[in-house]
Amino acid sequence: MSTDLAITHLIGATAVILLIANGAGVLARKLGQPSIVGQLIAGIALGPSLLGQLPPSVGKTLFPAEITPMMTGLSQVSLVLFLYFIGYELDLNVLRGRSRVTLSVAVAALVVPMLVGAGAAMLFHGTLEKLGLPRDMSASSILFLAVALSITAVPVLIVVVRESGLAGTVSGVVAVSAAGLIDVAGWMVLVATLMGSGGKPGLPIPVRIALLLLAVAVMAWPVRLLLRRVMRRPAVSTHARLAVLIGFAFAAAWVTSALGLHVIFGALLAGVVTPREPDGTLDPDLVRSLDAIGSLFLPFFFVVSGRSVSVSSMDGTAVAVLIGVTVLAVVAKVGSGALAARVSGLDGRTSVTIGVLLSTRGLTELIALNAGFQAGLLSQSLYTVLVLMAIITTLLTQPLLVLTRRDKAKGAGEADSTGLPETADAH
Repeated sequence: MSTDLAITHLIGATAVILLIANGAGVLARKLGQPSIVGQLIAGIALGPSLLGQLPPSVGKTLFPAEITPMMTGLSQVSLVLFLYFIGYELDLNVLRGRSRVTLSVAVAALVVPMLVGAGAAMLFHGTLEKLGLPRDMSASSILFLAVALSITAVPVLIVVVRESGLAGTVSGVVAVSAAGLIDVAGWMVLVATLMGSGGKPGLPIPVRIALLLLAVAVMAWPVRLLLRRVMRRPAVSTHARLAVLIGFAFAAAWVTSALGLHVIFGALLAGVVTPREPDGTLDPDLVRSLDAIGSLFLPFFFVVSGRSVSVSSMDGTAVAVLIGVTVLAVVAKVGSGALAARVSGLDGRTSVTIGVLLSTRGLTELIALNAGFQAGLLSQSLYTVLVLMAIITTLLTQPLLVLTRRDKAKGAGEADSTGLPETADAH
């Protein structure tokens, strides 16, 4: 296929991806689910799960093999933009001044699912071996499966909290704050996991760690100071600042990729070190632009990720593992979060609501699974199972909230015995 024809196919594929993904997002909103869940499902449907059931000519016409590298490149671009935005929004102040309730919930909802995931991986190793995992599982594989059950998708969680009328309530504030803590710790564990899984040949792990720490130090100090000067100069336009910051995000992503890690870590770190406004708030123009650009490209990531998911190829073992891992994921998250909140003094209904909210996985889980799959920590069959688990647990959030919140309006008046304020600034 000539270059011109490949570009023509890419343009046509882009039209299909954007229209179907955004249409699915609108449909998801009408069904009471976050739009990003609909886009995720559409991306998977555009892979072997749906197209594989149609005549081969359909898939080859829509997504010929020649445009795969270009689509993969666009998917990585979307990840860098999205993770940079998430990093910029991530407030590391959640690590300080948190209430006993939030800290307890975060620790429990991170540690318990990780222990359950690691224990299940070792206990049911024989079953997982049938899904393509090696006979001798590495420590990195076990740790990665532990992380897979502990993730909470903060971006999707925020949408769920807002659309469920829980913004500003005890359950909403504690869940979002705890999820922020879990996010920080989870990404750190994921970095360690992928760092220990191998990486660039000829580059010893100690050297990679040293170079990574050096990169972090450079970005956190001199680069951050330089960015602060650029962002606060009145003469610099919004478009110029956006170009500089996005360029910085891609440079950071390139560094971590060169060190044998995924591009997502550099992008996330770049967002974290990007200076905020003098009063500590986010730049509204920057947020609006990053959100718009990132949302536009994300469907490419869903489609590329979906090409490794084949629902139709799942056998009885895969279905059994899916059921088992989904039950474990929901019970471990909801149970640990709810129990920690209850022990900390919150009432039963509020505690269960917090646990249910923390079970939201969504896009963050998919990004982590994609990184693990590319690192060789997951087989294709197990990757399919865990992607479906992420979707199911996210879809279950709203129905479970309905069960725990019989009167939606009553949620605004939640109270507890800890004196925790009923505002979005509650810590």
